[in-house]
Amino acid sequence: MPKKTSNLTKSLKIPLFIIISAKLCAFVSHKLVTAYTAKLFTTPIKHKIPKRELKMDSESIQNTIPVPSINKSIMVYEYGKSEKKALLVHGWSGRGTQLFKIADSLLEEGYSIVSFDAPAHGKSKGSTTIMSEFIASILEIEKQYGPFEIAVGHSLGGMSVLNAIKSRLNLNKAVIIGSGDIVQDILDEFVSKLRLKPEISMRLRDHFENKYQVKMDDFSAHQAAKKIKIPVLVIHDKNDPEVPVKAGIHIHENLQKGSLFLTEGLGHRKILGSHDVIKKIIEFIT
Repeated sequence: MPKKTSNLTKSLKIPLFIIISAKLCAFVSHKLVTAYTAKLFTTPIKHKIPKRELKMDSESIQNTIPVPSINKSIMVYEYGKSEKKALLVHGWSGRGTQLFKIADSLLEEGYSIVSFDAPAHGKSKGSTTIMSEFIASILEIEKQYGPFEIAVGHSLGGMSVLNAIKSRLNLNKAVIIGSGDIVQDILDEFVSKLRLKPEISMRLRDHFENKYQVKMDDFSAHQAAKKIKIPVLVIHDKNDPEVPVKAGIHIHENLQKGSLFLTEGLGHRKILGSHDVIKKIIEFIT
């Protein structure tokens, strides 16, 4: 019998006033509701750095660097000094210090850490962003701070790491935690939480494809996984309320050299601080 999730692991709910606003937009026109949901979908929430992350924040060397390919700048954190480097990538509405427990454990293994606040996240400027900008940021960081031996990505950061590897990010191994998979599923879930008709999800997909001149499915994690030759550890919680465990399982099934580690009762964020999860990561990379 699955363990009950605590308040820390419950799915984040969309405020009622936003749901009402979306429904009003849908009543007015399809064009208006599509534009409104697109704005919501690409606007992360900036959270204040919690006390538990202050050590990594205060002990990091921080620099703002430009990412020319997207004409934006990001905050980069250098944590520790070693020739062996690990890249950490946070998820949606996260920040560069969010994976601090993993960072501290990697420091003990002789790695130095590079992480960053994605566009519109943490200390990076802007109000909107999308996964392609996460990927562009990763590739620019590799140019300026690499090479990296490993990368660890959480949630959208996991999807971004896989897509960056598919592009040209050179690593020995990668770890993804609570990663999403099929982009259309993510859009469908978002529209469902707004209590809008499913057809809005298709309009949202078309909106992004026309705006960015890409196919959204090309960014699905399992599609990237098919082209990745390095070992990848997929970690996912069976009770994750944000990203269903089927996403992690499907990604693993499409990897050439994949390992799967399923946890129970840790949800989507608590998993980042789990002793067993960190132990598994260290075993995998060493």
